[in-house]
Amino acid sequence: MFIAFFYLLRARGLDVSINEWLTLMEALDKGLCRSSLLDFYYLCRSVLVKSESQYDKFDMAFGEFFKGVETPEGIPDEVWKWLDEEIRPADILEHMKKEFPEYDLDTLMQMLKERLEEQTEAHSGGNYWVGTGGTSVFGHNGYNPKGIRVGGQSRHRSAVKVAGERNFRDFRQDNILDTRQFQMAFRKLRQFSSRVEAERTELDVEATVQKTCDNAGLLDLVFEKPRQNTVKVLLLFDSDGSMSPYTRLCSALFQAADKSNHFKDLKVYYFHNCIYEHLYETPHCRWGDWIETQWVFQNLSSEYKVIIVGDASMAPSELMSRGGSSYYSHYNEEAGYEWLLKFKRQYPHIVWLNPISEYYWPMDYGSFTIGKIGEIFPMFELSLDGLEAAIKKLLVSK
Repeated sequence: MFIAFFYLLRARGLDVSINEWLTLMEALDKGLCRSSLLDFYYLCRSVLVKSESQYDKFDMAFGEFFKGVETPEGIPDEVWKWLDEEIRPADILEHMKKEFPEYDLDTLMQMLKERLEEQTEAHSGGNYWVGTGGTSVFGHNGYNPKGIRVGGQSRHRSAVKVAGERNFRDFRQDNILDTRQFQMAFRKLRQFSSRVEAERTELDVEATVQKTCDNAGLLDLVFEKPRQNTVKVLLLFDSDGSMSPYTRLCSALFQAADKSNHFKDLKVYYFHNCIYEHLYETPHCRWGDWIETQWVFQNLSSEYKVIIVGDASMAPSELMSRGGSSYYSHYNEEAGYEWLLKFKRQYPHIVWLNPISEYYWPMDYGSFTIGKIGEIFPMFELSLDGLEAAIKKLLVSK
């Protein structure tokens, strides 16, 4: 049975190694999850899952494999009402601490089923029925070290239900990001930081591990000169219009960047649909509340790492034509496509993040402009995988 579960986990994309599986078997052999499927769920997740981004895959596989397994949560509502009655926890007297028969899980579940078929009323203080305050194998607020708690604090927390809730969908690698995940991704830009001339006061963890291994396990600390933050970032956001559904996402990105201490300098500007001769200083993109794009080229050097965030979805004329701006009062003398090429020439480290799922790029409204912009800039989906790939692209020397 458990071997089949192992192969299912592997088939569902979880990288479970033989060593990890043997560790789980050893934990089971030592009784670390007792006879509880819920404890088994948590034990498996702790031993077999390497990253929180894999929790959702694990939940789906667990629910698929153990679907239909009976648990105490199948108890009728009437029995739950009996068990919900207010009762003071029973006093455990010495004569109660006798030898209790021990049953395997299958036997216990069969016994529970039979009790539920026979039981017609609430019971308290007994030793047979599903009740409270007694020594029965089933119930709560009593005493039986070899029984199953039914009700009490863990009501409705069956393993299959817990897995079925899929509480970790937001941790998936391909999911839309939140502020915390943005912050974690931005940390990788620290690789642009440089060492300063000072005493070696910063612990070098990797070098310490290597030195300690070379020293037959005897701890050998290695210190490095501290880093100076030299990362400069220019963030450009498409605002309003078709980007409205992604306002929360863009806000999370802005907050993560604004709170980050990994940048020496951070500049944030906005545009609507495409970049022309002006960049706006607020997401409202109001007339006159802007700076000239040429000023950016003259004052922000090519060492800035540029991240453009937008759906790249617009009418072809907005990208390819003079006067194509959707703001009729803003006649653009140069096509937006030409302005994007200028950004490409000015900044060698530049990426475009698209909140639209990559799957829809070829078929979404604006697929033409998405494709054309994708020819200019490396374009990535605004998911955790996409952002990490974009950061790696920014780290590549050119």
